[in-house]
Amino acid sequence: MPTKMLSLFDVINLVVGTIVGADIYIAAAFGAGLLGPASIIAWALAGVMAIIIALSFAECSSLIPRAGGPYVYAKDAFGDFIGFLSGWALLIASWSAIAVFPLAFVAYLQYFFPSMPFVAQTIIKIIFIVILTGINYIGVREAGRVNDILTTLKLAPIILFTLAGIIFFIFNPSQLISNFTPVAPLGFTGIGSALVLIFWAYVGFELVTVPSDEIYDSKRTIPKAIVLGMGIVALFYIITNFVIVGIVPWQQLSLSTAPLALAGYALLAGFGALFLTVGALFSISGSDEAGILSSSRIPYAMAGDGLLPKMFARKHQKYDTPYVALIVQGIITGAAAIFGTISSLIILSVFTLLFCYLVTCISVFPLRKRYGRSIKIPSIIPVLGILISIYMMTQCNLNQIIAGTIFIAIGIPIYWKYSPKEEIRSVIKEITSREVFLRKWIRAREVFLGYLLRRLAYLLRRVLG
Repeated sequence: MPTKMLSLFDVINLVVGTIVGADIYIAAAFGAGLLGPASIIAWALAGVMAIIIALSFAECSSLIPRAGGPYVYAKDAFGDFIGFLSGWALLIASWSAIAVFPLAFVAYLQYFFPSMPFVAQTIIKIIFIVILTGINYIGVREAGRVNDILTTLKLAPIILFTLAGIIFFIFNPSQLISNFTPVAPLGFTGIGSALVLIFWAYVGFELVTVPSDEIYDSKRTIPKAIVLGMGIVALFYIITNFVIVGIVPWQQLSLSTAPLALAGYALLAGFGALFLTVGALFSISGSDEAGILSSSRIPYAMAGDGLLPKMFARKHQKYDTPYVALIVQGIITGAAAIFGTISSLIILSVFTLLFCYLVTCISVFPLRKRYGRSIKIPSIIPVLGILISIYMMTQCNLNQIIAGTIFIAIGIPIYWKYSPKEEIRSVIKEITSREVFLRKWIRAREVFLGYLLRRLAYLLRRVLG
């Protein structure tokens, strides 16, 4: 295998490292209030659904081996307008997700300061966004250095908590049995709503559909890496939630906005709560810092295609960052964090992402017809991806569906005003270059769980000679 080609383990590493972040700190309690202990089933189902959609993304990526994701696939398959709507929906989803993290940050602080007034919460949210936006404003290198520190501390507390919980169950099986009896006290009528919220923890798999010509034996490697990598992610999520539900009764868990702090206190008293809260604060900060960096490139790329005002494609003369996109993004996500709620923002993010996923799964067929077939994905996979996307979108309540549709539709007059415009060639070259992708891959593979897997494999090879 050529040394510069990505191996199966490299791509598995990328899958795991890209997906797992702060979501588990936020999403752990979502299913409890809807399904009770049976929420574990929803975590497994959401993982299977994400794998199916990710495989459709993998085929699109192999047919169009350049950066851009749903925006590029839809544009190539159906033209500028559908491509713009996919990019616009992706932008809404990204900004909604960014706005979740300041709320989660405050929620974990409130575990220790439960009477924190609204004004103090608002000030903390603003400071949180300003600092992380400022780090990205002054340069990618500086943002990367901060992210190195934050990702190192990101998931270590959860892994240690999970191990401690398993040891606790060995010596106290009665509590585990008690908290899981009955398994489905609320039945399964809420499984659709639970899946929408839990699915958010798997979001990010669309970023791992790398150009196939960078991967050794890509036709076999990409599907296998996605299934194995996302299987590892799903197993990690399931085990973690199994421990959380086994430690804390689902009735208490369903009321918590800081589920890991609650579980840490139940297992290790004040030290456990402090340990997991600090881990959550670091993880939430790291995820939002990375999200701010990547999301600001969406309007930058769309402006480069002439689909948004040219100001979004401006780069700072000194720091070489898309400063206009960062500032506008900071203002919008700050307002959303102040006036929105965690669940409403997550549902908006998932709904608009599902629109992108739906279009991408549909795009598989015209792209196959135009470019032939690359990786070996059965046709049933994109068909299932289409059905899953539609099903998940319909599981949002009517108000959420209307709100999500309106946000996507707002993009239509924007497209009419700004398209078609002349492309900014320098931007197009930057966002589609292979070198840029490889730099992103190097950054992504250092995310904590992916890095841990890589180091364990290295140590195992050394031990076995």
